[in-house]
Amino acid sequence: MNEDDLSTAALLEFLNAVEAGIAAAKHTIREAKGITEKPTYQWAPAKIKWEQAQGSRGNYERSQDVNSPDFKALLKDLAAHQGRLFRNGYFYWTFKNGATIGRKKRKQA
Repeated sequence: MNEDDLSTAALLEFLNAVEAGIAAAKHTIREAKGITEKPTYQWAPAKIKWEQAQGSRGNYERSQDVNSPDFKALLKDLAAHQGRLFRNGYFYWTFKNGATIGRKKRKQA
């Protein structure tokens, strides 16, 4: 490992430690002040326009409601979860075009 690589590794290690310290401090302050964190998602599927569709795996719903703030928030949440997530009995996913969201009722076991 050369000197530049060693310096970069040390800097990254330092920044990781700072990041962990900040997260711990925020948690301590929230607890001391009685502040609760907001849920990680801020979208309501009922406020998104869905249309029925048929795919190779059966019926599902899809949306391209790009003017809806809830659609945009869901798209952002999906991006944070590698394009797939389960919420309130539904499986949500992002299509390859990145502008279409699909959802399907989760099968009960």
